[in-house]
Amino acid sequence: MKANKILLSGLAGGVTFFLLGYLIYGVLLKNYTTANFNQSAMRPMEDMIMWAMILSYLASGLLISVVFSWTNTKGIMSGAKVGAIIGVLVSISYDLGMYSTSTMFVKTGAIFVDIIITTLLSAIGGVVVALVMGTGKAKA
Repeated sequence: MKANKILLSGLAGGVTFFLLGYLIYGVLLKNYTTANFNQSAMRPMEDMIMWAMILSYLASGLLISVVFSWTNTKGIMSGAKVGAIIGVLVSISYDLGMYSTSTMFVKTGAIFVDIIITTLLSAIGGVVVALVMGTGKAKA
């Protein structure tokens, strides 16, 4: 697979993660996260370091894109499935690591909510990456 396809689909996945992350965490679950995540460890929205957040989401999109290129993942359902698998494993690793070493989670249940949300975001991001990878001219 060509590098430009990987980069373009990674960019599309990163934009998807950024927009959905804001919608889910910043709007829909704002009250939930405020109540269940240690606010002394969280930056207020106006103090967030946006360049770092954007690069983080772009790295997530690129991770899925690279894995898709290595595994030849194609199609919406395969994209959703592989994206969800990546999301659940990465979020379990990250969330349990943070739970074991920090006070980020106020309640244990918030870990599972975050894992579910990240898995859903990754499945949707996987669909977008698969769609973008599947576009363009077919080889003759």
